[in-house]
Amino acid sequence: MKPPAAFPVEKYRRFGNKYVPLYYMRPVEEILTIDDAATFDAAALELFRFQAERCGVYREYLAEIGVDPAAVQCVDEIPMLPIEFFKWRDVYCGDEAPQIVFTSSNTGQSVASRHAMASTALYEAAFTAAFERFYGDPARWSLYGLLPNYLQREGSSLVYMVDRLIGRCGSGGFYLDDYERLLSDMAADPKPKILLGVSYALWDLAERYASKLHDTVVMETGGMKGRRTELPKEEFHGILCEAFGVEAIHSEYGMAELTSQAYSDAARAAGRNRHHRSHEPLLLRLHSDAGRGTGLGRRVVPHRRAHRPQRYPGLQSVGKLIVKSV
Repeated sequence: MKPPAAFPVEKYRRFGNKYVPLYYMRPVEEILTIDDAATFDAAALELFRFQAERCGVYREYLAEIGVDPAAVQCVDEIPMLPIEFFKWRDVYCGDEAPQIVFTSSNTGQSVASRHAMASTALYEAAFTAAFERFYGDPARWSLYGLLPNYLQREGSSLVYMVDRLIGRCGSGGFYLDDYERLLSDMAADPKPKILLGVSYALWDLAERYASKLHDTVVMETGGMKGRRTELPKEEFHGILCEAFGVEAIHSEYGMAELTSQAYSDAARAAGRNRHHRSHEPLLLRLHSDAGRGTGLGRRVVPHRRAHRPQRYPGLQSVGKLIVKSV
């Protein structure tokens, strides 16, 4: 099958037994079910070409650093857009107005990142698939959210995710700072439970009550947010394990600029030494060599080098960069 005669060949590429636009991207449903490296590589290149065509900021960036999208033939050649662009530019691929705009927590910074989402359904599909991969059907859990600083501001993608997951669980809820009610409700709940809390709030709960939890996964996220001293993960998790009477602390990793999440569970690491091992969904790939990686679905991933376009003064080269999808 030949590409349509009315369009230049360079705008099309072969996909199976047909030609599709150069920026063609397979359906999100297929991306969320990736289960092998070859499919990942193919989907990553499709996503890159789609973004290079449809995202004006990324298209400008590629031109500025002298990268021809048609010349990129493998995943490791994909340039990652510096994450600072989310502070100053509208990084967006949608044709219509975004359904929602998430913002970063902006801890210790002057400008918050803004992440315009063309489809909330895409975000919900991504975080639900990641949760189900590691924890199974949400309906078997009760999810309790201890996220005070996130609940006290607008635009939190974490609050959006937890709210929807609580709905899928059918039990649990948000708790601002009513620790006694939280512990009472959890004690009366017969289902397996996940207590997902921002790190400093879990530490406060541990110090004030040191309540032994039963049939509960304790999951931390977000760090101390300037409220308490940052500790090494191993030390911090040791404090929580002792206070709550659990063997390991789980962690959830995400950012306002992403749609995908990763989780870690110290109990799954080799032995019982509480070293972390992260578990990312198959639509995300992380590498240990200098942290380099490539991700789908707005996953923040480091690249082997950071580009700083001269026309955008004030941008700092950073280790973590991002590719943006629809």
